[in-house]
Amino acid sequence: MAEEKVSSEKNTKKTEKTVSKDLDYIKSKITKHENFPKEGVLFYDIFPALRDSKCLDMIITRLLSHIYDEFGNKVDVICGLDSRGFLFGTVLSLRMGIAFVPIRKKGTLPGKCVSLKSTKEYGSDVLEIQSDAILPGQSVILVDDLLATGGTLNSSVQLIQFLNATVLECIVVIELLQLKGRDKVPSS
Repeated sequence: MAEEKVSSEKNTKKTEKTVSKDLDYIKSKITKHENFPKEGVLFYDIFPALRDSKCLDMIITRLLSHIYDEFGNKVDVICGLDSRGFLFGTVLSLRMGIAFVPIRKKGTLPGKCVSLKSTKEYGSDVLEIQSDAILPGQSVILVDDLLATGGTLNSSVQLIQFLNATVLECIVVIELLQLKGRDKVPSS
């Protein structure tokens, strides 16, 4: 029994080291651009990470691992936020064998939609979801590339709740901790 515990501890340390190494690699591929898209904003660009298939695989693997560790097979829908959330959300839903639903800016989805205004770090948007895209009682994970002030995720959670579905969690690739956006996103 003691040998199993030692082996398990070695595997845990090895896994932690691998995760740390992967996260460092992912971070190295995300570039920053000052004063974009407007003066005073520091923009985190995820696209260089997507151009690197190894990095993209690491991101998807980390997100999937987190979802399965936390929720197992209890997720019905992955909901991606316009527009970089689509890039991660579609791959996650495909790998999990579940539905993908987009939340988009007003006027870009056909059919009957539910809308809500969202305030962001450098402006505001009206977000929409098709009213029949998620069924009452379904369990949803919201996915986006970045959490800044929390306005977009907060509005997206409200849209899902309006459809009488449950948001299990909001996951992002990058979180700007200094902006405390997490505080504005309702917890599940």
